[in-house]
Amino acid sequence: MAGKLTQTQIIAKLAEQANVSKKEAKGFLGMLSELAYKETKRNGEFTFPGVGKLVKSRRKARTGRNPATGEPIKIPAKTVLKFRIAKAAKDAILGAATTKKTKK
Repeated sequence: MAGKLTQTQIIAKLAEQANVSKKEAKGFLGMLSELAYKETKRNGEFTFPGVGKLVKSRRKARTGRNPATGEPIKIPAKTVLKFRIAKAAKDAILGAATTKKTKK
């Protein structure tokens, strides 16, 4: 398989590796997604062990600039979602040497 995996391909791989039906794998993936949404909404974060953390974050109101006119505009406060990649995932994908922080 070349390119990105589709949802169907992910479900097929999970079903094959876990030795379950595709229907059960799809159900599991759906339940995991639902759990992530509910827990993030309720607690402000959800951790996928070894992958990363889904975090709800509050942005303060601030002043920005209209790029066309340069005039100041007010940007309202809002809540955003962020996904923070786990160190284990970074090391597995990029290699351990690339995740070290350098001192300034």
